[in-house]
Amino acid sequence: MHTRSLAVLLAVFAIPASTLLAQAPQQAPQQAAQQAPQPEGRVVHEKVNPYTFQPKDVSVAAGPNVNLRETFEALGPEAIEWYQHVQTLSNPWFEGRCPGSEGHERAVEYIAWWMEKLGLAPAFGDSAAGSSSYRQPFTLTGAEPIVKAGALDVQGKALARDKDFIVAAASAGGSVTAPIAFAGYAIKEGKDGYTSFDGDDDLRGKIAVLFRFAPLGPDGNERWAGQEGAPRIRMADKLREVAERGAAGILVVNAPDAKSADRPLEDLRTSRWGGSRGIPVMQITVEAADALMRAADPQGRDLRTLRSLADEGTLKDFAGKPDVKVTMTAEIGESTVPAANVGGILQGKGSLKDEWIIIGGHLDHVGYGRFGTDPANRGQLHPGADDNASGTAGVLVSARRLGELYAAAPSDANLRSVLFLCFSGEESGLDGSAYWTKNPSIPPKSVTAMLNMDMIGRLRNDELSIGGTGTAKGFDAKLEPHIKSSGLFVHADPSGSGPSDHASFYRVGVPVLFFFTGTHDNYHRPSDKGYTVNPAGATKIVRLVGDIAADLADDPQRLEFQSSEGTPGQDRGYASVRLGVMPSMNDADAGGVLVESVSAGTSAADAGIQKGDILFSWNGKELGGPGDLMSRLRDHRPGDKVRIALRRDGKDLDVTVTLKASQPRE
Repeated sequence: MHTRSLAVLLAVFAIPASTLLAQAPQQAPQQAAQQAPQPEGRVVHEKVNPYTFQPKDVSVAAGPNVNLRETFEALGPEAIEWYQHVQTLSNPWFEGRCPGSEGHERAVEYIAWWMEKLGLAPAFGDSAAGSSSYRQPFTLTGAEPIVKAGALDVQGKALARDKDFIVAAASAGGSVTAPIAFAGYAIKEGKDGYTSFDGDDDLRGKIAVLFRFAPLGPDGNERWAGQEGAPRIRMADKLREVAERGAAGILVVNAPDAKSADRPLEDLRTSRWGGSRGIPVMQITVEAADALMRAADPQGRDLRTLRSLADEGTLKDFAGKPDVKVTMTAEIGESTVPAANVGGILQGKGSLKDEWIIIGGHLDHVGYGRFGTDPANRGQLHPGADDNASGTAGVLVSARRLGELYAAAPSDANLRSVLFLCFSGEESGLDGSAYWTKNPSIPPKSVTAMLNMDMIGRLRNDELSIGGTGTAKGFDAKLEPHIKSSGLFVHADPSGSGPSDHASFYRVGVPVLFFFTGTHDNYHRPSDKGYTVNPAGATKIVRLVGDIAADLADDPQRLEFQSSEGTPGQDRGYASVRLGVMPSMNDADAGGVLVESVSAGTSAADAGIQKGDILFSWNGKELGGPGDLMSRLRDHRPGDKVRIALRRDGKDLDVTVTLKASQPRE
């Protein structure tokens, strides 16, 4: 404690000990009040992997006769306040708070309403000009294009969209009427001299019909799967091959009876196929393609016969009957998703009022699980109670507590201003916080620290991870008395990197702290519901954040930033192994996984993977995007070797990666 005024402020800010000590929900209020003082907190300095940090749950079941009113009265008003925010934000009415949804907009309105009610000034716009706002709107690049219209007509017969065909995400807009050319598997160079083409065939003026996958065996499995020296068979390469030969449009069909075909038609998420080639691209069902080829093939062969010949390599591309024509029409719109950060200001005082503290957490979640989730749960509502209604609630409770603290401060106090920020777009790649750092409402150089709360709702065994303790000189010494008074066992990680919004601020030279209670079986699942969180534990964390913020608020000495490089970051994933890359969520045209950064000391770094690489194949199977990468990782164990194909500066390379386990605490 460094000033007399700070001691006064902290005394005003403190909450009753009985509130913090009541942890067992089955205890009556009088029992909680009679508890012995909480033990002194302690800290261990170590690297923490966010995806394996899972403290042991030592809580006990309360039983069917628990009195919820007495339980929450024992926990205290701040636990009730925090819990009500979490229950509200994780209600299905908020639709998992995915950007672009009505539920996300409701969450933004809810947070802005509370910031105004708590007396915070709008953080954005020009208040003098009357254009101030609690919102900072921005747009996310959509993972998929918007298909405004699509039509496919074969010999005057219109096929049904989404039943007989889909407009692929790789499609460009436009309309074309032309005869077809059959391109088989559209493979330029395969194993043992295999090719689908008879030289440099000219497909100009034709709509190319091509098979997905590699040539099949009689059992429907791909012939070259797992074979040494087998070529990479990517849809992006197939489309490029026929587009470069002048095709006016492309019709894709699953090779009949292929074991790899788990559905008749793809969707926008899975049909990106390397992005647009400037021509219409559609996928048609096997049945629709069979009817087309029977009519267009000069010999009247059906699709399965053509597949068998293409499997053996005896059939090359050929032109269909000139009088059998297909009309493809697609109208593609720009893919953007509206989002918004929400911010409010607690104005400082005196000589420090132009310096800042930021307290933040992300408001968004994954909605119905279309990205960043287990594929088995896609389409189900993901409420996101712990991730991150818990941190958003922490921001709002902190705003109320610090507001009361500042209001009670002496008139001559010197206090830094506080910006409370709730970010959108965190789940898609820290987009909201990155947007703020590129379009700041206050100068980042004036910020002494950013305190980030992400998943603070599942405190177990009083164990808390705090990342970023090495991002300011003397940070450990400054934090130690607050940790001791908190009663918590803190795992202090020096790294300012990691899979949450504090990393965006660390990248622009702001000291950061990342408060996190660990992952669990409900992480990024539909089961992350409001009843699973721990309000008693969250109250302890919110108090700790507030104590640290109060200490920083009137300290005449501003924190001095320092780099914490050398601490490996982590993938945002769901596997027992890690790769060590941060994928870009905003480049749908990459035709794979665009690497935004590589963490030091990880499998990816050891294999020579670099920032800007595009990973497009994993053990011969196509990587369509970050979701595919996460799915592949879930299938592996530490020590497994995988072959990753990547594109760097226009050249294709192969690297062998030995997968490491998520790094244990040392």
